[in-house]
Amino acid sequence: MTTDHLTDTSDREVITTRNFKTTKERLFKAWTDPDQLAKWWGPEGFDVTVTSLDLRPGGDLLYRMTAVAPEQVAFMKRAGMPLTTNCKITFTEVSPPRRLAYKTLADFVPGVAPYEVATVVVLQPAAAGVKLTITFDAMHDVIWTERARAGHESQMRKLDALLAAGGKGELRR
Repeated sequence: MTTDHLTDTSDREVITTRNFKTTKERLFKAWTDPDQLAKWWGPEGFDVTVTSLDLRPGGDLLYRMTAVAPEQVAFMKRAGMPLTTNCKITFTEVSPPRRLAYKTLADFVPGVAPYEVATVVVLQPAAAGVKLTITFDAMHDVIWTERARAGHESQMRKLDALLAAGGKGELRR
């Protein structure tokens, strides 16, 4: 896996690109299979339990994300946030094995009214595998946008480890 670039577009959109040594089909499965998602979804230091996945436009991915690493637990406590959060994304496009689009309900920030964050995931052939491009809306401020970017980068490291292990193992942290 390599990080090609990260672009912040006028504080409205963030684009991150990575190359993975795998096939589009394998990478798409990692994004759409509940057992695979539970192994890599969410930033490092968090465990994820997928409770429901309805993979179609208008369908939802429901999951619980729990802080388990000491530094994440401490952050959540300092921020006045629960250690476990119920999360929801709604798919707006499902085009195997090349594209996913979804909206994440951002209802977990203390003192901020819930809003949606749109994300598009594109998989393209690359010289050594697959180029993955993630484009997502900026959040309500620069700090939370940077946290979202760092979270995407963190979970991409987990995804890379899962793919390198052939999809086996418990890579939850």
